[in-house]
Amino acid sequence: MRSTHGTQLRHLIELLDGAVTAAYEEAGLDYRPRYTPVMRALMANEPSTIGFIADAAGITQPAATQTIALMVKDGLVASKTGSQDGRQKMISLTGKGRELIPALERCWRATAAASAALEAELPFSLSAVLDSTIQALTTKPFGARIREARAELDTASPINS
Repeated sequence: MRSTHGTQLRHLIELLDGAVTAAYEEAGLDYRPRYTPVMRALMANEPSTIGFIADAAGITQPAATQTIALMVKDGLVASKTGSQDGRQKMISLTGKGRELIPALERCWRATAAASAALEAELPFSLSAVLDSTIQALTTKPFGARIREARAELDTASPINS
């Protein structure tokens, strides 16, 4: 039986994230791979709002909110009410978060080198395929594609009553 895209992607993420998590552990770091986009966004622009972090990291605002909540719990970032807008939370690195940066950057360089080696083994660029897929789904979301396919199936083969 052929796996669906969702199953294949979940398995790929498990393989990649599992290895990256193990690499952080081997480096003596208590750190999750999902923190990286937020860390990178804050390293480039701190403090930042959750919305800015989500945009900079290329993740949804709910995903950014969930990740930041975990990072606050782990003591890597702090959240305080914005001075100009009390509804906004300003996120910044804590001392603990800043102390991790040199070790994280070493891990990220190793991960980038491993990714490049993986790409060299493939008959195509995985990064390019993923970028193209994300662009296609941004242009026309998968939900719309499912609805279109369902409508085509419904008109092509009406259900017998």
